[in-house]
Amino acid sequence: MSVISGERRAQRAATREARSGAGPTVAGVEPGANPGATAKFGLFGEVLTIGLMMTIVALGVVTLPIALAAGIRHLRRFVAAEDSRSSLFWDDVRAGILRSLAVGVPAALIAAVLTVDIVLAGSGALPGGEAIAVIGWAGLLVLAVTVLLAAGEWSPSRGWVVAVRAVPGVVRADVAGAAYIAAAAIFTGVVTWALAPLFIAGIGCATLAVVAVPARRRRGDNHAG
Repeated sequence: MSVISGERRAQRAATREARSGAGPTVAGVEPGANPGATAKFGLFGEVLTIGLMMTIVALGVVTLPIALAAGIRHLRRFVAAEDSRSSLFWDDVRAGILRSLAVGVPAALIAAVLTVDIVLAGSGALPGGEAIAVIGWAGLLVLAVTVLLAAGEWSPSRGWVVAVRAVPGVVRADVAGAAYIAAAAIFTGVVTWALAPLFIAGIGCATLAVVAVPARRRRGDNHAG
């Protein structure tokens, strides 16, 4: 009986490994849609790790877009149980960092202008300060969502021009998804304001949101079909 029980436990363990994509395949068992995401603590650790790596790249401020793009590509590989070595993240950074400045520099300038407007509106130096502050915060949110979505569309082969042009279509195709991305951006801003080092976790979670939102839409389409 103990031998049979041991065999059953081994079979169940092999089945779990096959479904997660971490082990060899088992006859009749198909890997899940996102096999790399089945280990929740492993996924959380990967989010924190890639958050730290992205933060290092983003220290230049104008390098934030390529940090996000490389991080998103890394997490996509991880949740798909594909090759997710950290060296591939750095390969993506090297491949796209120079051309990403065409996005990073304007984004940084726009963010700076909006931030100055918000500060001045709060000081009472501008007439209609409350309305200006609201417009400023809304502008920062739109900018953050645009950068996140463009980073999600980027690849070394497509480039940044195609990625940025794809953003309006992505929003129209999934307005609810864009709202989720906006919520992730707000979360990152709030936790960073509360405690600066939490930016690492915040940006990691925002990156995961960009990866997860399209997967949510695909699951819905499959259920509808």
